[in-house]
Amino acid sequence: TDIVLAHGGVVDKYIGDAIMAFWGAPLPEPEHARQAALAALAMRRRCEQLQQKWLDEYGVKVVARAGINTGPAVSGNMGSKHKFNYTVMGDTVNLASRLEGANKPYGTTLMISESCLDGCREAVEVRELDLLAVKGKQQPVTVYEVLAEKGALEPSFAAVLERYSEGLRLYRAREFAAAREAFRGALALRPEDGPSQTYVDRCEYFLESPPPADWDGVWRMKEK
Repeated sequence: TDIVLAHGGVVDKYIGDAIMAFWGAPLPEPEHARQAALAALAMRRRCEQLQQKWLDEYGVKVVARAGINTGPAVSGNMGSKHKFNYTVMGDTVNLASRLEGANKPYGTTLMISESCLDGCREAVEVRELDLLAVKGKQQPVTVYEVLAEKGALEPSFAAVLERYSEGLRLYRAREFAAAREAFRGALALRPEDGPSQTYVDRCEYFLESPPPADWDGVWRMKEK
Protein backbone atom coordinates (compact mmCIF):
# COMPACT_ATOMS: atom_id res chain seq x y z
CA THR A 1 0.00 0.00 0.00
CA ASP A 2 2.79 2.42 0.88
CA ILE A 3 4.53 1.71 -2.42
CA VAL A 4 1.36 2.31 -4.46
CA LEU A 5 0.75 5.60 -2.66
CA ALA A 6 4.38 6.68 -3.05
CA HIS A 7 4.00 6.25 -6.82
CA GLY A 8 0.83 8.33 -7.02
CA GLY A 9 -1.61 5.43 -7.20
CA VAL A 10 -4.94 4.82 -5.51
CA VAL A 11 -5.53 1.60 -3.58
CA ASP A 12 -8.97 0.48 -4.70
CA LYS A 13 -9.51 -2.63 -2.61
CA TYR A 14 -8.00 -5.78 -1.15
CA ILE A 15 -9.29 -9.00 -2.73
CA GLY A 16 -8.09 -11.98 -0.73
CA ASP A 17 -4.31 -11.92 -1.21
CA ALA A 18 -4.52 -9.30 -4.00
CA ILE A 19 -4.31 -5.53 -4.10
CA MET A 20 -6.20 -3.65 -6.80
CA ALA A 21 -4.82 -0.19 -7.55
CA PHE A 22 -5.29 2.38 -10.28
CA TRP A 23 -3.74 5.57 -11.62
CA GLY A 24 -5.28 8.50 -13.50
CA ALA A 25 -8.42 9.00 -11.42
CA PRO A 26 -9.96 10.95 -9.79
CA LEU A 27 -7.28 13.37 -11.04
CA PRO A 28 -5.51 12.99 -14.40
CA GLU A 29 -2.01 11.53 -14.30
CA PRO A 30 -0.20 11.75 -17.66
CA GLU A 31 2.49 9.34 -16.45
CA HIS A 32 0.03 6.73 -15.19
CA ALA A 33 1.51 3.78 -17.10
CA ARG A 34 5.06 4.64 -16.06
CA GLN A 35 4.09 5.12 -12.42
CA ALA A 36 2.16 1.85 -12.31
CA ALA A 37 5.04 -0.14 -13.85
CA LEU A 38 7.62 1.36 -11.50
CA ALA A 39 5.34 0.73 -8.52
CA ALA A 40 4.98 -2.92 -9.50
CA LEU A 41 8.75 -3.29 -9.81
CA ALA A 42 9.22 -1.68 -6.38
CA MET A 43 6.63 -4.04 -4.90
CA ARG A 44 8.47 -7.02 -6.40
CA ARG A 45 11.76 -5.84 -4.91
CA ARG A 46 10.17 -5.44 -1.49
CA CYS A 47 8.68 -8.91 -1.68
CA GLU A 48 12.09 -10.34 -2.60
CA GLN A 49 13.67 -8.53 0.36
CA LEU A 50 11.15 -10.16 2.69
CA GLN A 51 11.28 -13.64 1.15
CA GLN A 52 14.06 -15.03 3.32
CA LYS A 53 12.52 -13.65 6.52
CA TRP A 54 9.16 -15.24 5.72
CA LEU A 55 10.83 -18.47 4.65
CA ASP A 56 12.73 -18.66 7.95
CA GLU A 57 9.65 -17.84 10.02
CA TYR A 58 6.93 -19.75 8.16
CA GLY A 59 8.70 -22.18 5.84
CA VAL A 60 6.97 -20.70 2.77
CA LYS A 61 8.49 -18.81 -0.16
CA VAL A 62 6.19 -15.93 -1.06
CA VAL A 63 6.08 -14.68 -4.66
CA ALA A 64 3.71 -11.96 -5.89
CA ARG A 65 2.53 -11.47 -9.46
CA ALA A 66 1.16 -8.30 -11.07
CA GLY A 67 -0.69 -7.38 -14.25
CA ILE A 68 -1.01 -3.86 -15.68
CA ASN A 69 -3.23 -2.58 -18.46
CA THR A 70 -3.85 0.94 -19.74
CA GLY A 71 -7.03 2.21 -21.36
CA PRO A 72 -10.43 3.82 -20.82
CA ALA A 73 -12.45 2.90 -17.77
CA VAL A 74 -15.47 4.15 -15.88
CA SER A 75 -14.53 5.72 -12.55
CA GLY A 76 -16.75 7.01 -9.80
CA ASN A 77 -18.85 6.09 -6.81
CA MET A 78 -20.36 2.68 -7.61
CA GLY A 79 -23.07 0.94 -5.63
CA SER A 80 -26.34 2.01 -4.06
CA LYS A 81 -27.60 4.49 -1.48
CA HIS A 82 -26.90 1.85 1.16
CA LYS A 83 -23.33 1.09 0.23
CA PHE A 84 -20.95 2.43 -2.42
CA ASN A 85 -17.27 2.97 -3.02
CA TYR A 86 -15.09 4.88 -5.45
CA THR A 87 -13.71 2.43 -7.99
CA VAL A 88 -12.95 1.81 -11.67
CA MET A 89 -14.77 -0.63 -13.93
CA GLY A 90 -14.70 -1.89 -17.52
CA ASP A 91 -12.84 -4.14 -19.96
CA THR A 92 -9.57 -2.32 -19.27
CA VAL A 93 -9.76 -3.28 -15.60
CA ASN A 94 -10.81 -6.85 -16.39
CA LEU A 95 -7.85 -7.37 -18.73
CA ALA A 96 -5.41 -6.14 -16.08
CA SER A 97 -6.77 -8.82 -13.74
CA ARG A 98 -6.43 -11.47 -16.45
CA LEU A 99 -2.83 -10.44 -17.13
CA GLU A 100 -1.95 -10.91 -13.47
CA GLY A 101 -3.19 -14.49 -13.63
CA ALA A 102 -1.59 -15.08 -17.03
CA ASN A 103 1.85 -14.73 -15.45
CA LYS A 104 1.51 -18.19 -13.95
CA PRO A 105 1.90 -20.38 -17.08
CA TYR A 106 4.80 -18.22 -18.31
CA GLY A 107 6.68 -18.31 -15.01
CA THR A 108 6.74 -14.50 -14.89
CA THR A 109 5.79 -12.01 -12.18
CA LEU A 110 4.98 -8.78 -14.04
CA MET A 111 3.00 -8.78 -17.29
CA ILE A 112 1.77 -5.68 -19.11
CA SER A 113 -0.25 -4.99 -22.23
CA GLU A 114 0.99 -3.23 -25.35
CA SER A 115 -1.09 -0.17 -24.46
CA CYS A 116 0.68 0.03 -21.11
CA LEU A 117 4.08 -0.36 -22.78
CA ASP A 118 3.30 2.63 -24.98
CA GLY A 119 3.26 4.76 -21.85
CA CYS A 120 6.25 3.31 -19.99
CA ARG A 121 8.75 2.05 -22.57
CA GLU A 122 11.21 4.83 -21.67
CA ALA A 123 11.26 3.72 -18.03
CA VAL A 124 11.47 -0.09 -18.13
CA GLU A 125 13.23 -3.02 -19.78
CA VAL A 126 10.82 -5.55 -21.31
CA ARG A 127 10.65 -8.59 -23.52
CA GLU A 128 7.73 -9.64 -25.67
CA LEU A 129 5.97 -12.69 -24.31
CA ASP A 130 3.14 -13.60 -26.64
CA LEU A 131 0.15 -12.68 -28.74
CA LEU A 132 -2.38 -13.70 -26.14
CA ALA A 133 -6.15 -14.03 -25.97
CA VAL A 134 -7.04 -14.29 -22.29
CA LYS A 135 -10.02 -16.31 -21.08
CA GLY A 136 -13.28 -14.61 -21.97
CA LYS A 137 -11.76 -12.45 -24.74
CA GLN A 138 -11.63 -13.09 -28.48
CA GLN A 139 -9.38 -10.18 -29.37
CA PRO A 140 -5.70 -10.99 -28.72
CA VAL A 141 -3.26 -8.51 -27.21
CA THR A 142 0.52 -8.44 -27.37
CA VAL A 143 1.83 -8.90 -23.85
CA TYR A 144 5.25 -8.18 -22.38
CA GLU A 145 7.25 -9.09 -19.30
CA VAL A 146 8.70 -6.15 -17.40
CA LEU A 147 12.21 -7.19 -16.41
CA ALA A 148 13.70 -4.14 -14.67
CA GLU A 149 13.96 -0.38 -14.68
CA LYS A 150 15.58 1.05 -17.79
CA GLY A 151 19.32 0.42 -17.69
CA ALA A 152 19.14 -1.90 -14.68
CA LEU A 153 19.00 -5.24 -16.49
CA GLU A 154 21.68 -7.74 -15.54
CA PRO A 155 24.37 -7.75 -18.27
CA SER A 156 24.31 -11.55 -18.37
CA PHE A 157 20.63 -11.47 -19.31
CA ALA A 158 21.42 -9.97 -22.74
CA ALA A 159 22.58 -13.33 -24.11
CA VAL A 160 19.45 -15.01 -22.74
CA LEU A 161 17.23 -12.43 -24.45
CA GLU A 162 19.12 -12.85 -27.73
CA ARG A 163 18.41 -16.58 -27.81
CA TYR A 164 14.87 -16.11 -26.57
CA SER A 165 14.10 -13.50 -29.27
CA GLU A 166 15.48 -15.79 -31.96
CA GLY A 167 13.34 -18.61 -30.62
CA LEU A 168 10.24 -16.41 -30.72
CA ARG A 169 10.97 -15.44 -34.33
CA LEU A 170 11.36 -19.08 -35.36
CA TYR A 171 8.28 -20.13 -33.41
CA ARG A 172 6.12 -17.61 -35.28
CA ALA A 173 7.62 -18.83 -38.56
CA ARG A 174 6.38 -22.33 -37.60
CA GLU A 175 9.97 -23.61 -37.41
CA PHE A 176 9.24 -25.34 -34.12
CA ALA A 177 12.26 -27.66 -33.96
CA ALA A 178 14.70 -24.80 -34.50
CA ALA A 179 12.75 -22.60 -32.12
CA ARG A 180 12.93 -25.26 -29.42
CA GLU A 181 16.70 -25.36 -29.69
CA ALA A 182 16.93 -21.58 -29.41
CA PHE A 183 14.79 -21.60 -26.28
CA ARG A 184 16.87 -24.47 -24.88
CA GLY A 185 19.91 -22.28 -25.49
CA ALA A 186 18.34 -19.57 -23.35
CA LEU A 187 17.62 -22.12 -20.63
CA ALA A 188 21.22 -23.31 -20.70
CA LEU A 189 22.23 -19.80 -19.68
CA ARG A 190 19.34 -19.25 -17.26
CA PRO A 191 17.68 -22.52 -16.18
CA GLU A 192 14.96 -20.72 -14.23
CA ASP A 193 13.76 -18.70 -17.24
CA GLY A 194 10.04 -19.40 -17.25
CA PRO A 195 9.08 -18.03 -20.69
CA SER A 196 11.81 -20.06 -22.42
CA GLN A 197 10.62 -23.25 -20.72
CA THR A 198 7.03 -22.44 -21.65
CA TYR A 199 8.01 -22.16 -25.30
CA VAL A 200 10.09 -25.35 -25.23
CA ASP A 201 6.98 -27.17 -24.03
CA ARG A 202 4.80 -25.42 -26.61
CA CYS A 203 7.19 -26.21 -29.46
CA GLU A 204 7.15 -29.87 -28.48
CA TYR A 205 3.36 -29.77 -28.45
CA PHE A 206 3.21 -28.27 -31.94
CA LEU A 207 5.79 -30.76 -33.25
CA GLU A 208 3.40 -33.51 -32.14
CA SER A 209 0.22 -31.68 -33.16
CA PRO A 210 0.99 -29.02 -35.80
CA PRO A 211 -1.29 -25.98 -35.86
CA PRO A 212 -3.63 -25.44 -38.83
CA ALA A 213 -2.40 -23.79 -42.02
CA ASP A 214 -4.14 -20.53 -41.11
CA TRP A 215 -2.59 -20.42 -37.61
CA ASP A 216 -2.26 -16.80 -36.53
CA GLY A 217 0.22 -17.34 -33.71
CA VAL A 218 -2.34 -16.44 -31.04
CA TRP A 219 -2.25 -18.46 -27.82
CA ARG A 220 -5.74 -18.74 -26.36
CA MET A 221 -5.85 -19.25 -22.63
CA LYS A 222 -8.47 -21.59 -21.24
CA GLU A 223 -8.09 -20.53 -17.60
CA LYS A 224 -7.89 -17.27 -15.68
